[in-house]
Amino acid sequence: MAIALETTSFSIRAFEFSDLPAFSHYRNCPEVARYQSWVDYSLDDAIKMFEQTNYKLFSTDERIGHWFQLAIVEHSSGQLLGDLAVHFIDNQQVEIGFTIAPEHQNKGVATRAIKRLLSYFFVEQDVHRITAITDSKNLASVRLLEKTGFRREAHFVKNIFFKGAWGDEYVFAMLQEDYQQRHG
Repeated sequence: MAIALETTSFSIRAFEFSDLPAFSHYRNCPEVARYQSWVDYSLDDAIKMFEQTNYKLFSTDERIGHWFQLAIVEHSSGQLLGDLAVHFIDNQQVEIGFTIAPEHQNKGVATRAIKRLLSYFFVEQDVHRITAITDSKNLASVRLLEKTGFRREAHFVKNIFFKGAWGDEYVFAMLQEDYQQRHG
């Protein structure tokens, strides 16, 4: 497997085929899809994503330009809690995203998963910069990014036509030196 990150309560790893029904189920929830690019996310959509992702590239130079979805899976139950998205802009810059199943939101899952991902990239992979983009109305994501140490670097006004209307986006970022100052 290309990646396996551990916390005390869950693993962050490549998706397995058996994860896809739960993945498509929570992604099909209107409250989860509200600020995302998809509508009516189906099992077929999940299978297509799975089949198009080559997790073997994750740890190679060929990963540049690719997106990878990583499953957040609870140790005790094996249940899929959510997922993280990782886009390799180049070998020193990564963009991340996150989606948590509704029943696991507001329980610290996203915070712990992002903190583990930051540690992996900044400490283990020596990445220079990590970014995240969110809809400016997605206050839960804004708070999460701020809580985990990201700084808001940009506010793009009506820059994206999204679900029938123009929307604003915030760009957040963290440098490796910012991470080191926070975590010693």
